[in-house]
Amino acid sequence: MDARDVILRPIITEQSTAEMDNRKYTFEVALHADKTQVRRAAEDIFGVNVKSVNIANVRGKKKRQGRYEGTTRRRRKAVVTLTKDSKDIKIFED
Repeated sequence: MDARDVILRPIITEQSTAEMDNRKYTFEVALHADKTQVRRAAEDIFGVNVKSVNIANVRGKKKRQGRYEGTTRRRRKAVVTLTKDSKDIKIFED
């Protein structure tokens, strides 16, 4: 698997943006990616040193449109913590 196939996109929310000060970055990752694949992909793409990776599965929510019911797609997100000596990841370009 290529590194760009493992890390799909950054998750930008109020909480994840606040955690960037603590050197924690949140990404949406492939459904079958494990922690070591996410670690290698982050180090390869961004050139940083990763301290730890936490992964959570997000279930799809039930949605209705009139009498029809369905679910949104399920996701997998990873919180990547960087080491103290590592440089920051530039998500917002200046």
